[in-house]
Amino acid sequence: MCGIVGVISHTPVNQLIYDALLLLQHRGQDAAGIVTMQGTKCFMHKARGMVRDVFRTRNMRGLPGDVGLGQVRYPTAGNAYSEEEAQPFYVNAPFGIVLVHNGNLTNALSLKQELVDIDRRHINTESDTEVLINVLAHELARAARDKTLNPDVIFEAVGEVHKRIKGSYAVVALIAGYGLLAFRDPFGIRPLVYGEAEGPGGRTVVVASETVAIEGTGHVPTRDVKPGEAIFIDLQGQVHSRQCAQAPSLNPCMFEFVYLARPDSVIDGISVYQARLNMGETLAQRVISTMPPNEIDVVIPIPESSRPSAMQLAQKLGKPYREGFVKNRYVGRTFIMPGQGVRRKSVRQKLNAIGVEFKGRNVLLVDDSIVRGNTSKEIVQMAREAGARKVYMASAAPPVRYPNVYGIDMPTREELIAHDRSVEQIREYIGADALIYQDVDAMKRVVRTLNPHIDSFEASCFDGHYITGDVSAADFSAMEAQRRAQGDDEEQANRSRLALQSAPEQA
Repeated sequence: MCGIVGVISHTPVNQLIYDALLLLQHRGQDAAGIVTMQGTKCFMHKARGMVRDVFRTRNMRGLPGDVGLGQVRYPTAGNAYSEEEAQPFYVNAPFGIVLVHNGNLTNALSLKQELVDIDRRHINTESDTEVLINVLAHELARAARDKTLNPDVIFEAVGEVHKRIKGSYAVVALIAGYGLLAFRDPFGIRPLVYGEAEGPGGRTVVVASETVAIEGTGHVPTRDVKPGEAIFIDLQGQVHSRQCAQAPSLNPCMFEFVYLARPDSVIDGISVYQARLNMGETLAQRVISTMPPNEIDVVIPIPESSRPSAMQLAQKLGKPYREGFVKNRYVGRTFIMPGQGVRRKSVRQKLNAIGVEFKGRNVLLVDDSIVRGNTSKEIVQMAREAGARKVYMASAAPPVRYPNVYGIDMPTREELIAHDRSVEQIREYIGADALIYQDVDAMKRVVRTLNPHIDSFEASCFDGHYITGDVSAADFSAMEAQRRAQGDDEEQANRSRLALQSAPEQA
């Protein structure tokens, strides 16, 4: 789950891309990168950190051009601590291609071997994005052989990419001297939308992960990129499109609506905010069927994503809705912080309880989801320390029982609190007096009512159904091994930081 943006304009785009990345910062805090293009020359700056920290005035001055793209990274594959794996990625042949990617390739290992053994292309990192850009480069070179590069040739290449790669992918790429290419996997798992605006110099076209990055930069959303579709925007701002997959179907990721996306975004025709309100309604029904509502004195959300669901739940129960936790906005989202140790340590830095809302009351805490359980355990304890008589917990999402392989940081079974545990066992672990979960089928039903054209949802972390049909037990074992190796990298990185902090200052 990363945030990506691409722009073609008639004026410098560096500030526009920077502003769009700020609006997408919730999608990734590990690294950020921007590439701009002037003529056929690329200018790139990327580094680990938040957007505001990665880009200084001197960096922005070094990004000229009226075409560009950017990404905020949230690592789910490869090494979270390697700056080399920050995006964008670049290959010089054919033409010169720069690419950003949101998602996760499930067949990256076998593709990497194909690229080395058959396509004779060199892969230098563990990133699946480097695999993807090399597959695209190879297919583009093959499609363009003895031909002039035009939209038809580009779409032919994307069609071959769809045949080779599996998993989830929303992609934006620049082809030096030609234009901007964007495409989405045939299942439509990860979101991608484009919009435009007319300015003094001509049309500006923006492609991004969420509508908030389009509207927030003064543009008007046109439509979502369809599953399997590719759009090519030439340097004059003309949009060309074609369906490049053989059997596309729309299966957006349910976790986008539960947690990942901003509430003011619209994804595949569904308002994220309205989806969360609807989840609150069905969660209220679950609460009523689980326990007498008169045992609840107040409903309190765990900021931020759960607020719409908590408000709707409180209204349905006829109970007061109160803000009981104050969030420190200068601490990142704990869910997308790499490493359990960092997550645990940051919970109390992130939230502080307002004692008057808890003292002597039976409180129903509402969270968007419960993934690992450690944050929930800490929050329940904070509520008790603030004087709550009883602490009930409700999750607007169903139990997260299965690993996610499509670009969300929940890849190992051992990290998921609900894997092989009953609701009662989870309740005991987090220390709540009652635990109520959303129903899977009810969640899908109430979100789908907002767009009946959706075929189904990618909800594998809840129901164990992997929509691409190519995920095996061996894949889980490989991901878990990679996860353990990443933990070793984190430990080494922490040791290095401690060594630097304790080292004497140099004269």
